[in-house]
Amino acid sequence: MSRNEAGHAFDDDLDYCYDAVQDVSRTFALTVAELEEPMARDICVGYLLCRIADTVEDAGHIPPAEQRALLDTYNEVLDPDADTGVHEFRSAVEEWIPENPDADWQVVAAAPRVYRTFEGLDDVSRRAIRPPVRELVDGMGMFVERYAEQGGLRLQTFEELEEYCWYAAGTVGTLVTGLLSRNVDDSVRDTLQNNARSFAMLLQLVNVSKDVARDYTEENNVYIPQELLDEQDLQTDDIPDEDNSEAFVPVIHRVVDRAEGYLDGAQTWLEAMPEIRGNTLSAWAIPFLLAVGTIRELEERPEDVIEEGNVKVSRSEVHTLFTLFSGEDDPSLEELRSKMRQQPLDEY
Repeated sequence: MSRNEAGHAFDDDLDYCYDAVQDVSRTFALTVAELEEPMARDICVGYLLCRIADTVEDAGHIPPAEQRALLDTYNEVLDPDADTGVHEFRSAVEEWIPENPDADWQVVAAAPRVYRTFEGLDDVSRRAIRPPVRELVDGMGMFVERYAEQGGLRLQTFEELEEYCWYAAGTVGTLVTGLLSRNVDDSVRDTLQNNARSFAMLLQLVNVSKDVARDYTEENNVYIPQELLDEQDLQTDDIPDEDNSEAFVPVIHRVVDRAEGYLDGAQTWLEAMPEIRGNTLSAWAIPFLLAVGTIRELEERPEDVIEEGNVKVSRSEVHTLFTLFSGEDDPSLEELRSKMRQQPLDEY
């Protein structure tokens, strides 16, 4: 293949990745759309690599032992010192791909193409992306094995919840920090590295809080710690019962309070972030602020987590937030955080 042909092939694969992100996560696609190159492609491809593992981990139709084996094989694909090729993972996962695959499983089926795009990135990008993705894959495999007998995750303590959140979302903070911290001074690098965890934990704990019912009914996973359920004399089987929505309110509040404890660190990470390599503040500030708004909504109507199956900010507020970041100058993160914590932006 000539250099021009190789370039066209990479461009085609990258276009596929951008389209796939739109299909599997409109929310994350908004983040990618706020970035410029090469950051946009690095984050897009890194996210899809993670999404492949996440889809396998969430698959209730795959026996836990098979899930762990698939994740281990995938981890070996990502290991530059291993001889396992991506087509070996693709062959192993073939029997578990649904007959009518949704967007997530279509990405799993296209794993060779996603991985080929990853290999086409520059060396700096690959070295920053590979370790956190492998940590995520390994962590997911560990949790699948830990709860193999239950057939779904049943986290027991806050400590275990935060351990899971790190593996599930810590990739984001670590990956972004790795991509940005090579050409900055030591103080900026230290600030980014010391606060990246806060950003990841904030987003994931908010997701855990708002998706309690959906995680249980769609994936048979319970991320709310059993110790919190015990305090309210609740069982996992009580989650889909709307009659228990009031009993779950203190549980939701406890997890939301834990998420809110990471706001300051996440903001510090954002304010230290350099806008280099196509990075933009808006790409990460918007999900941070949406988390702030979701915390507000969760505190005002926690019972909707059980009754409605989800809690989120309105489309109107999302539109208002994006509009504020569409100008030449970024708005004050501190001011927006304070406003959104009190009431929706579109009500000011």
